[in-house]
Amino acid sequence: MDNALFVGLSRQLTLRRELDIVANNIANADTVGFKVESLMVETEPMRPAMTSPGPRPVKFVLDRSVGRDFGQGALRTTGATFDLAIEGEGFFRIGGAEGELFTRDGRFTMDPQGRLTTQGGLPVLDDGGGEIVIDPERGRVTIAADGTISQGEERVGRVGVVDFQELAVLEKQGDNFYRNTSNAEPQPAAEAKVRQGSLETSNVNPILQITRMMEVTRAYESMAKMMDSAAELSRRSVERMGKVQMQ
Repeated sequence: MDNALFVGLSRQLTLRRELDIVANNIANADTVGFKVESLMVETEPMRPAMTSPGPRPVKFVLDRSVGRDFGQGALRTTGATFDLAIEGEGFFRIGGAEGELFTRDGRFTMDPQGRLTTQGGLPVLDDGGGEIVIDPERGRVTIAADGTISQGEERVGRVGVVDFQELAVLEKQGDNFYRNTSNAEPQPAAEAKVRQGSLETSNVNPILQITRMMEVTRAYESMAKMMDSAAELSRRSVERMGKVQMQ
């Protein structure tokens, strides 16, 4: 019986983790550039908790990682000069305090020094890794599909859009940023197009996520009932053995 309880507990732990992930997806359904996540689980054979008749080895359920769907979200037109969206694969380059960060969230602005920055004040980097500085006195800013920034006839810079051969190297850092956890160098996203005056919406499908939340909740409840039944059966077995010995 102990084995059934331990296996059930391992499954409950993964279901709790999955419920948190699904809830986070729903909470970020309206977050610009957010990518839907899912829990990756696997079974791992282990020795039984006690020597008794039954399957060997016992397979426990383990939480291995979080998968992320980097599929394109819909583009929403805002008309704002510094709202940018990437059509296709790729990420904007952002200058972080501890190295470069990457994001699909193109809600940019211009700080008092004329730098193109994120809403949190981090600099948006150009294709060479430098900061982008704009002079507001030079007139209207236009950003072409290849990321080239112009004011009138003058080229100011080019928004850096890069991609990775393996997206698994990107680790979530919060605030819609990702960090490169490997030595792999990002490459220019040649096929990507920058859309000025637009933002990429989340690729979360709220209906699917709410449905999944209901499924996970029911699975958790079913597992709890199974564990209660196993514990009750074990208790009754002990009581009967005690009565037999007393006789």
